[in-house]
Amino acid sequence: MSKNGDEGKVKHILTDPKLSLIKNMLEKDHAIDCMFLLHINRGKWKDAKDFMRNNELTLSDGTFRARMIEIEQLGLAKSVRIDPLKKYYVITEFGEKIANLLLGFFDEIDV
Repeated sequence: MSKNGDEGKVKHILTDPKLSLIKNMLEKDHAIDCMFLLHINRGKWKDAKDFMRNNELTLSDGTFRARMIEIEQLGLAKSVRIDPLKKYYVITEFGEKIANLLLGFFDEIDV
């Protein structure tokens, strides 16, 4: 038995074009990692790689780039060109809102 009104909320999230795209992106490999990296100003591959390695975590270059492209397409980050081949990513206000909600979610379940 579902809570009153939750079925409608779930349906909206699953069928709304914008919300379902964000949900799909967050389900992908290392998407939350990349949102957190953006939140702590590690949107450049070298900075992200160094942070992950320093914390004994893994993240491939290809995965980082793929997630950042998706995150940018959703308006959660924007890219800044370093040179014709390289760019880094900075979080947008909307991306910051998502990152803070994710941090709050993990705060709530960290018992």
